Amino acid sequence: MLKKHVFFIITFYNLLFAYAQNVYIPSAENIKAREEFQNDKLGMFIHWGVYSLMGGGGETKIGEWIMENKKIPVSAYEKLPLNFNPVQFNAKEWVAIAKQAGMKYITITTKHHDGFAMYNSKVSDYNIVKSTPYGRDILKELERECKEQGLKLFAYYSQLDWHHPDYYPRGWTGRNTERPEFGDWGKYINYQNAQIKELAENYDISGFWFDGWWDQASHKSAWKKRKDYRINHNEADWNLEETYRIIHSVKSNLLIGNNHHEAPFQGEDFQMFEKDLPGENTTGFGTSSDDIGQLPLETCETINGSWGFNLMDNNHKTVEELIKYVVNSAGRNTNFLLNVGPMSNGRIQNEHIESLRGLGQWMDKYGETIYGTRGGPITPSKEYVVTQKDNRLFFHILDKATKVITFQSQKKIKKIIQYDSKSHIKFKKKGKEVTFTVPSSNDVVTVLEVVLKNK
Repeated sequence: MLKKHVFFIITFYNLLFAYAQNVYIPSAENIKAREEFQNDKLGMFIHWGVYSLMGGGGETKIGEWIMENKKIPVSAYEKLPLNFNPVQFNAKEWVAIAKQAGMKYITITTKHHDGFAMYNSKVSDYNIVKSTPYGRDILKELERECKEQGLKLFAYYSQLDWHHPDYYPRGWTGRNTERPEFGDWGKYINYQNAQIKELAENYDISGFWFDGWWDQASHKSAWKKRKDYRINHNEADWNLEETYRIIHSVKSNLLIGNNHHEAPFQGEDFQMFEKDLPGENTTGFGTSSDDIGQLPLETCETINGSWGFNLMDNNHKTVEELIKYVVNSAGRNTNFLLNVGPMSNGRIQNEHIESLRGLGQWMDKYGETIYGTRGGPITPSKEYVVTQKDNRLFFHILDKATKVITFQSQKKIKKIIQYDSKSHIKFKKKGKEVTFTVPSSNDVVTVLEVVLKNK
C-alpha cells in the first residue's frame, strides 16, 4: 500500500512539474485521434481562394503565390473578391471525388498567405461570405458533406499574411504589397488567434495545418536565395504555445501540425513534410532527417506542379506516380496528402478527377495493405517498401527488375502469397534470413503478403 501511495505522489508531482515547465501532455482523446490519423493514410489537400481567378497569370509555376510573385498591392488585390463567384462549387461532389479516390480526410485552405478567409469569419469581413458576390460559407458546406460521407475535415491556416496591416515587421515575403512600413505585431497575433479560435469552435474539424511560420525565420539563410535582401531583425515571436493552448482548450483531440520545416515544437500532434518523403529534403528547404520526431507523419504533394489553380500547368502526375507516392509514404509510416487546386468556377479539373479515379481503383484493390498499417520493419528502398499490420508484412515491389528478395525475420514464416491472386510463393529460411523469388505481374506495383507465425 505504501508503494502505491509513493507512486501516486511522485506521479502527481511529475505532472505538476510538467505543467509548470509548459510541457504539452496530450489527452487520451488526442492520442486516440493521432492513431486514427495514422490509420487513415490518405487525404486530399485543397488549395482554393480568390487567386484561382488569375490562374497563375500566364506562368507555369505561379498559383496561390501570385500576389507576392507579381508584386500586386493590397488595393489592387482586393478587387479579386468582388469578382469571385464560384457558382459551380458543389461540396457533395468534391467530397465524393475524394472518397472515391480512397481519401479518408480533406485539408482545405481556410486562409492562405493573401489573408482572404474562405469561411464566414466574424473577426474580419475580408472573407468569402461578406466580400464576394457568392456569399456562401464553403467551409460549412464541406463540413456538413464530410460528416455525411464519413470523411474528416482539417483546416489549413496561414500564419503569414500579405494583407493585414499589423503583420509587421515584414518577413521574407509580402514586401511589395504597398502597406505602410509600420504595424503592431501583438495586434496581428490577437487577430490570428481569434480566427483560429472561431474555426475550432464553430466548425466540426479534426485539426489544423499551419503554414507561414518560416516567413519570420531569419536563421533560414537558404530559404529565399533569389531575394536581394535578408531579414535584419530578430524573429517575431509567434508565441505558438499560446496558439496551440487555445486550440486544445476548445477541443483537446484537435490535431495540430505546422509546416515550419523544423523538429516538432511543443503542442504539436503531427509532423508534415512538404513535397518530400521524410528526411529526403530534395527541395532544399525541407526538414532534415535529424529533425524527424516521434509524432505521426504526413507528406504533401501536388497532383500537377502547382498548389493553386494554374491554366498553364499541364505537368499532371500519372496514376502510376500517385500510386507509388502512396506506397512510398506508407512504407515510411507516413500519410500522403495529395493536393488539387480547383478552378475559380468551383470545379476540379477533369484531368485530376480522372487521375484520382485511377488511384481510387488501386486503393479499392490494395487498400488493406495501406490503411491501418505502419511502415517497416524493413528499411525502404527504391526496389520495394514494406507495410505491416498485426502478423502480416506487405511487400510493395516498385522496381520491375527486382527478381529476388532477401530479408531478416526473427519470427517463423507461415506463408508468402501474391496478394491479388492468393497464389503461394516458395521461400527459403536459413536462420533469420528469408529468401524468395518475386513472381511476374502486370500491375503497377506487385504486392506480396508475408504471414508470420505468432511464435
